[in-house]
Amino acid sequence: MFYGEYAHGIDRKGRIILPARFRDVAKEYGIERFFVTRGLDKCIFMFTEEEWRTQEQKFKNLSFTKQQSRHFNRLFFSGAVEVAPDKQGRFIIPQYLKDYAVIKKDVVVIGVSNRIEIWDAQGWQDFYATSNQSFEQIAENMLDT
Repeated sequence: MFYGEYAHGIDRKGRIILPARFRDVAKEYGIERFFVTRGLDKCIFMFTEEEWRTQEQKFKNLSFTKQQSRHFNRLFFSGAVEVAPDKQGRFIIPQYLKDYAVIKKDVVVIGVSNRIEIWDAQGWQDFYATSNQSFEQIAENMLDT
């Protein structure tokens, strides 16, 4: 559903813009709002409401008697906020999420199929530089049939 990599800046009002291609997909599927929360690898995860409900159900089913499950759920859900991009695709991410992802001014918004990730531009460059070198090895290990 969401694919590609787009570089954007945060405007002076602190808003991030949803890439035009993602806005087109949202319009096509009647998506008006998203949920954003702490992601993995120091990025912010952004889900459609439908995908958010799917993930929420999975995580609700984790045993609350297990410490790791409790810790994950606390961090994941306490960081969550609903956002509705305006007609130009702009939305505000709370400061605590920007702090978590070390976002300052420039961001990279990437589509990862069923979710969108928002990265600090330098953080994405660092991740990409490190991961790109092992991409083929990762693919071989994961996709070996």
